[in-house]
Amino acid sequence: MNTKFSEDIIPLSDLKVNPGKVVSHANETHRPILLTSRGRGVAVVRALKDYEEETEERAFMQGVVKGLMDLEECREVSLSEAKKRLGLQ
Repeated sequence: MNTKFSEDIIPLSDLKVNPGKVVSHANETHRPILLTSRGRGVAVVRALKDYEEETEERAFMQGVVKGLMDLEECREVSLSEAKKRLGLQ
């Protein structure tokens, strides 16, 4: 997902004039839109689906990293113990 500076940086005044166009652009391109005020970034608009997918992916990756750290620090349990703790037996 690469930002296209000519399309994805929009003045806050443009959002006020036509918010539907900005939201549609975010949904169609799957790229975040940087909103600016007086030439400075003030907010980012993202499609909800893209935001949710990224949030889920980040949580998954954090879980993987935590699991790898647990293995490295010898904090592990057997499969049967894990099933027992999760009530899967």
